[in-house]
Amino acid sequence: MEMASFPSLLRTLAIIILCYYLFKFFMRIFAPILMQKAVNKMQEKMQEQYKQQQEQQSRASQASTPTPKPKKEVGEYIDYEEVK
Repeated sequence: MEMASFPSLLRTLAIIILCYYLFKFFMRIFAPILMQKAVNKMQEKMQEQYKQQQEQQSRASQASTPTPKPKKEVGEYIDYEEVK
């Protein structure tokens, strides 16, 4: 089994540190753009859901308007009292 040399260890650490800082740099540039797109997409979905909900409520209110039902006349109502 071979031992890693000191220069290769330094090279590996330098690559890792470089990748870390490049990642941070690109995230500072692209993260706000990606977040804005995500927020806009969620906002569109919320507006769409709100419109659908409003349509459902308007349909429900139109369907639930009470139509006068004709009352059946069965006869007179007689109130009986209990006799003890």
